[in-house]
Amino acid sequence: MKNAIVYRRVSTSEQGKSGLGLEAQTEAVQRFCAAEGFQIIGEYEDIASGKLALEDRPGLATALATARALRCPVIVSKLDRLSRDVAFISSLMARGVPFIVAELGVDTDPFVLHLYAALSEKERRLISQRTKAALASKVGTGKLGNHTNLKRLKRRAPPVMWRPRPSSLGGSWESLGT
Repeated sequence: MKNAIVYRRVSTSEQGKSGLGLEAQTEAVQRFCAAEGFQIIGEYEDIASGKLALEDRPGLATALATARALRCPVIVSKLDRLSRDVAFISSLMARGVPFIVAELGVDTDPFVLHLYAALSEKERRLISQRTKAALASKVGTGKLGNHTNLKRLKRRAPPVMWRPRPSSLGGSWESLGT
């Protein structure tokens, strides 16, 4: 059997507390290692954004240092568990510590890893745009936002609603004073 280090990451403390994301990554990597003949000799994780630099992700830094010392690869379940940034993935590749993405397979060529990294980076931008648009629409309705945003919305003059006044009162329009 070949030795390997496993690295897992989730982005938020809520994901870390629930353990669901970490468990799913563990199961995927364990299946991959069993199928490919890897023995897991160390496991590391971070509960941190994938946008953070390597020095701000102690689990990844330790996994890479351990793998370098033991001359074995770091295995992750999916590429985005390392990062959704081409430059970050490229810098990891340049460090000379091999990493294997279980989802892509053991023989994935560096060129293909760069392509997937570029796709992940594009996906990150799209996720960000969709999230910002969704939040903006919710804040505009007063259903979501911080106290400052909601107070500002409440200070705006409420819309004045009008309805026809009965003809016995002159037949014009009256304000409902909402």
